[in-house]
Amino acid sequence: MTANHVKRAFKYRFYPTDAQAAELSRTFGCVRRVYNLALAARTEAWTRQERVNYNQTSALLTAWKKTEELAFLNDVSSVPLQQTLRHLQTAFTNFFSKRAKYPRFKSRKKSRKSAEYTTSGFRFRDGRLTLAKMAEPLDIVWSRPLPEGAKPSTVTVSQDSAGRWFVSMLCDDLTVRPLSATDAAVGVDVGLNHLLTLSTGEKIANPRHERTDRARLARAQRTLARKAKGDGANRRKARLKVAKIHARIADRRRDGLHKLTTRLVRENQTIVIEDLTVRNMVKSRSLARAISDAAWAEFRSLLEYKAQWYGREVIAVDRFFPSSKLCSVCGTLQGKMPLHVRSWTCACGATHDRDVNAARNLLAAGRAVSACGAGVRPQRRTPGGQSAMKQEVSRREP
Repeated sequence: MTANHVKRAFKYRFYPTDAQAAELSRTFGCVRRVYNLALAARTEAWTRQERVNYNQTSALLTAWKKTEELAFLNDVSSVPLQQTLRHLQTAFTNFFSKRAKYPRFKSRKKSRKSAEYTTSGFRFRDGRLTLAKMAEPLDIVWSRPLPEGAKPSTVTVSQDSAGRWFVSMLCDDLTVRPLSATDAAVGVDVGLNHLLTLSTGEKIANPRHERTDRARLARAQRTLARKAKGDGANRRKARLKVAKIHARIADRRRDGLHKLTTRLVRENQTIVIEDLTVRNMVKSRSLARAISDAAWAEFRSLLEYKAQWYGREVIAVDRFFPSSKLCSVCGTLQGKMPLHVRSWTCACGATHDRDVNAARNLLAAGRAVSACGAGVRPQRRTPGGQSAMKQEVSRREP
């Protein structure tokens, strides 16, 4: 099979020298300052009903460098400064296209610390990466090799809130090839008691990473709350301890989701999921914490891009489809079914596990959509015949 043209980022941890850390910290500050200055200039122009594009902000950057107040911008590489102007342009493009909100100013304490270098801002030779304005290559921990013959097109250096340094290299990965086609298909129902329930009847436990570390996190947060406000050393140490616990939780959650999504994509040609609006669901005061810990949105994002890489299909069924209340045997739609009801018996005599039944209904609905393009909300009565969902159920019966 021919390889896909896939742009893939490979992220590694590295340990900078004191001089490199100081240079990168200066670069992060300059990137943030230029972004905020350009955003302020574009916002002011917007109030005058004028539009400022990337080329105009680039000219402004040249002028800013010549002033005494902003002369320090000349001390860092110009490449990340130009890139942050391009990122701002992308943010405005998304805003005007109504795909995002109006861009916001970057905060020194809360915003992500990062800088992006294009090919003119770094040198990559013999597995050694050297950034502009640096005399020595970065001490990178190569946890996995880059694809053979791959050359980074952009390099993004970042520091997370736990103080860890990372470098992300964007490369063309020619090793990504579509997997051999298979007839296997699976319906996936996400939940909280079990992270995933498959139409095969398999249930995958919810690891609840945040709950596992909740007591340790609470102690660290109480310690931080007792520290005097400001930039004191003790408060900085307490904040770092909280950040490290959060980073541990996020790392474990992401690792587990990567393994799950890779397995599902490798084993199945078609994967059917429910089109949930997680951003609305987390507004629930009682379930927000558990839903956030389950990371349903991240699961879907990983699943979709991996399916695209390997020639698989992901079908999202309408969120209003009553997958839990519909009998997967006869197609009868039940009445109200509160969340505490985990199993129920249909009038046809079939007893269902709520989650397994939902996964099977999602699979049948996904197949119906794929086969005939029908909707996935079956009618309560079908005077002219069966709905596509019911037809699919009947076709599966012996």
